[in-house]
Amino acid sequence: MSGILYLIATPIGNLEDITLRALRLLKEADLIACEDTRQSRKLLEHFGIDRPTISYHDHNEGSRSTDLIDRLLAGQNIALISDAGTPLIEDPGYRLVSQAMEQGVTVVPVPGASSLLCALSAAGLATDSFYFGGFLPPKSGKRRKAFEALRHLPATIIFFEAPHRILDSLEDAAAVLGSRPVVIGRELTKIHEEFLRGTASEVRAKLAERQTVKGEIVLLIGKGDGAPDDDVTPEEAFAECLALGMSRMDAIKEVAKRTGKPKREVYRLLDSQAR
Repeated sequence: MSGILYLIATPIGNLEDITLRALRLLKEADLIACEDTRQSRKLLEHFGIDRPTISYHDHNEGSRSTDLIDRLLAGQNIALISDAGTPLIEDPGYRLVSQAMEQGVTVVPVPGASSLLCALSAAGLATDSFYFGGFLPPKSGKRRKAFEALRHLPATIIFFEAPHRILDSLEDAAAVLGSRPVVIGRELTKIHEEFLRGTASEVRAKLAERQTVKGEIVLLIGKGDGAPDDDVTPEEAFAECLALGMSRMDAIKEVAKRTGKPKREVYRLLDSQAR
């Protein structure tokens, strides 16, 4: 019988946020695949976990996935962890999970800390529907297009952002989204945890007063009005949605919302042009 691939969430800051189940499975695993073995070693040593580790990151994901699949098929149980938070959420692991499923290997998620859900729960913005866009594009032009593509989305929008780009990103958000409510969650669960609330311009002004902005940042933006966008064609909206990483069907649904057209009509229009 093949082994089991466990996707184990680890703390995003406060080490007390690890679960009892996660600790047990890490202690029982034949191998722990880590995004950064040096970073993970601090966590493992803190809890007295002495199991073999192996690196698994963006630069070796292709070759390492093959090796790990072979180990799983040979009966080893492997725990996959990232530096912090839930594996695969803007972290490597998709290729391994996909291949494991293709080979009939059991994949078991072990839930725990997640910075985007942590930020959402305490932001004070609507939680009935949300969209997670990963990291914002590094260039202003593409960032503004990303904001524009989601301008009317009737859901709270969540992005990760680097501290050295957050002022520019807030400036772009203000230019595209105006006075919509914005929340910054910084250094979540850590000693200097902080939430800043206001419009994009107001939050930017608060951060601009500081000499430097440090720490991991989650950017949350209040939901749009869901109104049709008369300034964009279905083709343009569809291309923008695909560029954001949406699946074809999710993109079609979003185009229907943005343009006010029935989903079936949008599907027929885009399908006919693809032929």
